[in-house]
Amino acid sequence: MKFNSVAAALVGLSAQAVNAASTFSPARPPAAPIAVKSPYLNSWLNAGSDGGNGGYLAGEWITFWDQGITAWVGLIRVDGVPYTWMGAPPNYPQVVDQTDFSYTSTRSTFIMNVGGKVGMNITFMSPVTPNDLKRQSLTFTYLDVAVESIDGASHDVQLYADVSGEWASGDPAAVITWDTNTADGVRYHTFQRQDQEEFSEVRNQASWGTWYWSTADTDGITYESGIDVDVRAKFNNDGVLSNTKDTNFRAVNDNWPVFGFAKDLGSVGSASVSTLFSLGLTQDNAISFLGEGSSLTSVPSLWKSYFSNDLDAVTFFYNDYNEASSLATDLDNRVASDSLAAAGQNYLTITSLSVRQAFGALQFTNTDSEPLIFLKEISSNSDIETVDVIYPSIPLLIWANPKLLAYLLDPLFINQENGHYPNTNAIHDLGTFPVAKGYPDGSDEPMPLEECGNMIIMALAYAQRASDTAYLNTHYAILKQWAGYLVDEALIPANQLSTDDFAGTLANQTNLALKGIIGLRAMSEIAKLTGNSADEKTYGDTATSYISQWQNLGINSAANPPHTTLSYGDADSHGLLYNLYANSLLGFGYDFVPQSVYDMQSNFYPTVALEYGVPLDTRHTWTKSDWEMFAAAIASVETRDLFISKLANWINVTPTNLALTDLYDAATGDFPGITFHARPVVGGHFALLALP
Repeated sequence: MKFNSVAAALVGLSAQAVNAASTFSPARPPAAPIAVKSPYLNSWLNAGSDGGNGGYLAGEWITFWDQGITAWVGLIRVDGVPYTWMGAPPNYPQVVDQTDFSYTSTRSTFIMNVGGKVGMNITFMSPVTPNDLKRQSLTFTYLDVAVESIDGASHDVQLYADVSGEWASGDPAAVITWDTNTADGVRYHTFQRQDQEEFSEVRNQASWGTWYWSTADTDGITYESGIDVDVRAKFNNDGVLSNTKDTNFRAVNDNWPVFGFAKDLGSVGSASVSTLFSLGLTQDNAISFLGEGSSLTSVPSLWKSYFSNDLDAVTFFYNDYNEASSLATDLDNRVASDSLAAAGQNYLTITSLSVRQAFGALQFTNTDSEPLIFLKEISSNSDIETVDVIYPSIPLLIWANPKLLAYLLDPLFINQENGHYPNTNAIHDLGTFPVAKGYPDGSDEPMPLEECGNMIIMALAYAQRASDTAYLNTHYAILKQWAGYLVDEALIPANQLSTDDFAGTLANQTNLALKGIIGLRAMSEIAKLTGNSADEKTYGDTATSYISQWQNLGINSAANPPHTTLSYGDADSHGLLYNLYANSLLGFGYDFVPQSVYDMQSNFYPTVALEYGVPLDTRHTWTKSDWEMFAAAIASVETRDLFISKLANWINVTPTNLALTDLYDAATGDFPGITFHARPVVGGHFALLALP
């Protein structure tokens, strides 16, 4: 992949691809999820007009979420004529005609017409198995390519796909090594950085671990590693590869080493012929963590608990495709049926695009007896275990498997309960991914009220859904410590950041105060469940007093229509009261926050709605999709559907060209000058489905 040639190829391919009349269902997303399974296997096809080509597989390089090219090329020969079906290789053959793209929660599917002779069904499947940690722990993805005749005649067909060394490093000057071999019916290429740097990244790509690119070791398969243009030309000219290995280990950008497979499909008629590939990364250790000891320790990847070595994991994954596909279909169907029942097709458009993205920020680690999940705050700052990024993501986890929430909270509890954080409030995050060293000096980003409320609310939400009161007993002391902070600070918030830190600090935030007050009500419930009756009354009485005072402080009742303010006393201000959602999530309902508050906000939001949503607050026309769905989940049906229809429409038409952003301009639909994307907070889109 020589950059000059790539640029030329992109122009030519894009022009041809755009001429194809592809349909998109249920929407044309800003970027199509291609290989999205973890923070380091997280590649997309940019589609939006800010930089994508409209959503066509041929004509655009697949890129890592941070926009480094992760080259993946697909070619096909039909009756001796070569075509390009994926990627933007230099000196490319003509492109196939893409006629349709569709996505589900686990799959992205492209339908191609090759010269009017054969059709292709190209499916990228990244399994999500919330109740099967063995499979969820594997950082691999599938590519299934089915070919059939569409003109009534039989055709001589050969199929080709390769990946480049760009997957192995964010540094194109890094030297990589490679090999190819077979095991358990699987032919695989393996490649990795020669200089392994554990727990290190370049442009957010891992600098350690081994990549495996695999297919079936069957008749008709040939392979080759070598210079990109040479390997691809070999296929274009001959329809086969040379079964040879390039032995000149070199830098990623030194004559661009690629790892190709060709499959001779023979004479293809009306019966579909499928070829399966898999791609993924193995890492023995995943996270460096300051936990129970006094120094950083290496936390193993969770898959190590189930497999004795890399190859066992690789071959299991490849040979497990039928079962993995069935489980993926089960999840697709559950998301679809629940979303349609809750709020219709527009809601399914949103939820089904969110699943892989949310799970793609999670690193599954440690042991099968004590799993730990570490979250990467993708794109905004790469923090690890950011509490106010976990919080908006929890609706999906609660809906999918509440135990996952406990595994995600555990590292935060372990670090703080072992004396590694000096402040009395809850920590903001544990450092920069993949090193969770915490803040022994207490110098984390200061969101004390935000994070105390979040941690208490999340602990109770988990315990309620998993019927795990023991969890609350285990952590009662530190939860009570954080509740003490809320008693002192929640009603009249000091000048500070909330989770929407991009908007800056502000005193007396109405919405932030509500989170703290609901956190105190949650602590009362925790005390009740754990038999601490005195604490139950103390925190319950305080919360009841605060919520009564809050209504006088934070509501502009003289406005027409009345609404809560952004900050106490600022009558002209308003904002999304998304923290009200926790009151419903925890089942407190109108007994704690009166129905009049719910009805007031529900009536108000349509009066300030813009083209693509309701602004976050009066400081900007920006909005956040996760908080919109929190607000929608507890609104009237009419207001709920307004939120959902505007967000679903935005997904289909936004010019943003990166993995789904949660922060966009509700007036223009574009980025607001901040390019959040691929963040796990889209798990909040499941807010309707997580309610009890």
